[in-house]
Amino acid sequence: MLRVRRFEERCVELYSAALIRGFMHLYIGEEAVAVGAMDAVGPEDAVVSTYREHGHALVRGVSARAVMAEMFGRVEGCSRGHGGSMHLFDTATRFYGGNAIVAGGLPVAVGLALADRLAGQDRVTACFFGEGAVAEGAFHESMNLAALWHLPVVFLCENNLYAMGTALRRSESQTDLTVKAASYAMPAWAVDGMDVLACRAAARRAVGLVRAGAGPCFVEFRTYRFRAHSMYDPELYRSKEEVERWKTRDPLETFARRLGDAGLIGPAERERLEAEVAAEIDDAVAFAEAGTLEPVEDLTRQVYRRAVP
Repeated sequence: MLRVRRFEERCVELYSAALIRGFMHLYIGEEAVAVGAMDAVGPEDAVVSTYREHGHALVRGVSARAVMAEMFGRVEGCSRGHGGSMHLFDTATRFYGGNAIVAGGLPVAVGLALADRLAGQDRVTACFFGEGAVAEGAFHESMNLAALWHLPVVFLCENNLYAMGTALRRSESQTDLTVKAASYAMPAWAVDGMDVLACRAAARRAVGLVRAGAGPCFVEFRTYRFRAHSMYDPELYRSKEEVERWKTRDPLETFARRLGDAGLIGPAERERLEAEVAAEIDDAVAFAEAGTLEPVEDLTRQVYRRAVP
C-alpha cells in the first residue's frame, strides 16, 4: 500500500511539471482493495481493471519502471507508450487493462473466462470496476451471461461513492449494490474497503468459491478516494469536511497502527520501507526520463483501416 501511495504522489508532482500528460486518475485512499484482493489471485489467473489502475498494475507485478515509462509515453512502457495512464497492459502478468470506458472491462473479463472454460483451463478472471459501472448496460449483460454460463469470474466492485462525480444516492435507486448482483443468482456481499485484511479475506472467499466451480461471485468493496476523480476535476460535488473524515480511516495509517500494536513493525522498519519505496520510484522516474519516444514514422504502425472496394 505504501508503494502504491508514494508512486502516485510522485506522479502528481510529475503531472504538475507537465512530464506526464493526458488524463490521470489516482487510487489514493483505495489501496487496501488492490493489495488485499490481489493476494487472492494466482499468477495463472487473469486481471482486468479500470482507468484507475496504477495500484492494480503495481500489485499485480508490473514493474514500477514499466508503469512510469508508460505514463511518460515511452516505448519502454508496458503498452509501448501508446496507452498512458489509463491503458496499462502486460501479458506476462496476465494484466488485461486499463480500460478507459466505464464498464468496458466487464465484457472483456467474461470473454477471458469463457475462453478459459472452453480451453479447459482451471483459471479465474478477476474483474475490478467502480460503482459507476453498475449503471451501464455492459454491467448487466456481463453479470447475466457470467451467471447463465457459470463462468469463473470474480466481480470486484470498488465503490468509492461518487463514480465520476455523482453521488451513488443520486444515480442509483438501490444503493446496496450486492442486491443488484444477487439478482443474477450469484453470491454477493459487501466488505470494508478501507481494511486490507478484510479485503483479503473477502477476495479469498470469493476466489475460492469460483475456483471450486460455484460460478461467478460479486464483492462490493466500500472504499473512498481521497483525491479528485481526475487531475481535471474541480471536485465540487463533496465537501472538504467529508474527505477529512474519511482520511481518519486511511488504510495505510490504520494498518500501520495495527502492526505496531501487535509488535510487528516499529518506526525503524517503517523508515526502512519508506526508503526502499523512494529508491524504487526514483529509479522508475530516471528510467522513464531516459526512455525512447516512438519515431514519428511508426505512429500509425498499429492503426488499422478497412479497405473499401
